Amino acid sequence: MQKKFTAIVVSAAGLLLVTAAAQSHHAFSSEFDAARPIELRGVVTKMEWINPHSWITIDVTAEDGSVQTWEIEAGAPNAMFRRGFTRDSLPVGTEIVIRGYQARDGGPRANGRDLTLPDGQRLFLGGSAPDRPE
Repeated sequence: MQKKFTAIVVSAAGLLLVTAAAQSHHAFSSEFDAARPIELRGVVTKMEWINPHSWITIDVTAEDGSVQTWEIEAGAPNAMFRRGFTRDSLPVGTEIVIRGYQARDGGPRANGRDLTLPDGQRLFLGGSAPDRPE
């Protein structure tokens, strides 16, 4: 009886973990708007290689001189590595251009489609954008 109870508890805990992970991963359209393309030029302040999406944080200077911090969702670390990124690709202080789609709520978050480095190299960010290459 004890073994059966333990098996049920372990199974329930596993189901809860899987459900939580599935809920934390969202569809593009739930958070971002394909009708709101955006291009941002900014300076990298942080790069987070975390699953299920990596995040690039940049400071964007507006025409009036004010600085706004943007968070850019990118693909999973493994997907980005396969597309040419390395852990050294985006050091803090690098000026980059990101094209993507703004968050539905209009806040300073975007789903990144691609990124252009200072040398002109363009890398696909591997996010959940609707026009991502397969």
